[in-house]
Amino acid sequence: MKIAIFTDCYLDLTGGIVSSINADKEELERRGHTVYVFSSGYRRNESELKKLAKNHVYPVKSCRIIGHGITPIARRPKIIERELSRTHPEIKDFDIYYIHYEAGCSIAGLHLAKKYHIKSIQVMHGREDVGEDRLIPYGFRTIVAILLNWFHSWYIPHRIKVHRDDYLADTTAKAKMWTLMVNHANYADLVVSPSEHFRKKLQHYGVTKPFEVLPHGLADALCEQNIPPRTLKSNETLRMIWHSRLSGEKRILEFLQAIKILSETKTNFHLDVYGDGPDLAKAKKYVYNYKLPVTFHGATPHDKVWQALTKAHLDILASYNFDNYSMTLVESVVSGAPAFIADPDMQEILPKDSYILSKDPSSESMAAALSDLLEHPECVAKMSHIAIKNRSPKKISTKISKFESLTH
Repeated sequence: MKIAIFTDCYLDLTGGIVSSINADKEELERRGHTVYVFSSGYRRNESELKKLAKNHVYPVKSCRIIGHGITPIARRPKIIERELSRTHPEIKDFDIYYIHYEAGCSIAGLHLAKKYHIKSIQVMHGREDVGEDRLIPYGFRTIVAILLNWFHSWYIPHRIKVHRDDYLADTTAKAKMWTLMVNHANYADLVVSPSEHFRKKLQHYGVTKPFEVLPHGLADALCEQNIPPRTLKSNETLRMIWHSRLSGEKRILEFLQAIKILSETKTNFHLDVYGDGPDLAKAKKYVYNYKLPVTFHGATPHDKVWQALTKAHLDILASYNFDNYSMTLVESVVSGAPAFIADPDMQEILPKDSYILSKDPSSESMAAALSDLLEHPECVAKMSHIAIKNRSPKKISTKISKFESLTH
């Protein structure tokens, strides 16, 4: 098959969406399929563009100022559609358009799919309602959500209107973001989500198109590595690792508050933080002020993060009511690192008894869960053994085999 991926989250970014696209592309190409990626991105010189093109990755026209240094923002969908039709005449010859995200480049992909009568598969990656709520300052959230909704409705009809309720759309801003997500999904021929819990939420708010659950995976070679299980001895330092985005929706500051509470009664633990994000400076300042046992490594090549993960006693994901199917937790299982979670929905990803779930998402409850683990260090070996034993379902080949069956 010839597959075109359209995404607003790939070039110049890190994170779960990028990791999942890379894993999909690599496995699809290994099986003999041709895969192109069209993504928003920062400006590049001719040499850089040629290097990307060798791997069939093509930046689309993106804003030069807005979003620069934060996240690349694609130009208006119509501009992208015209440009791709002109510079890539083969755009009409793909078998599948595989769409990730819901902004300009992704909208352009959905439009081109209809124009050229090509099947479109829309992947719904995450909770844009929570992302907007956590990233936009209070007082601006409603107006930003209204503007995003308005912009989106220029290009994709909003036939379904989500109204405020006491479930997930408990503010006007969140209702607007659910309206955007639902109508975007319904514009595709087939909708895909990595998790069952997110499928239920989207269908609750009005997604009616055929819908499949297609969990993320990692390279088969990683899943087959000979990795020893972790063990933690009494009074040995508990080595924790954070390798998610440092941002509001991931709740890095709330977890550091848990570390502060824990440090009042325990000392035999250390947290290594890998990655970047808008809350990095705040996180560093908090750690410095309270002299917490935390080391920041910044943006780090994945192979080095992986090596650290295969030695960690506990992999941390502190998000709540946000993540869909976290690649952080997929990597936890495959690396054999027991996971720490605060969101019960994330249990869908993890093998039973291979993780710790805090009583609730508060810093106090997270600290209490960590304290309990330090008092029962033998649990680390048990959880790690279970994770390693259940790595096989996380193979990317499992996902791509199902993907191929959906496209025939």
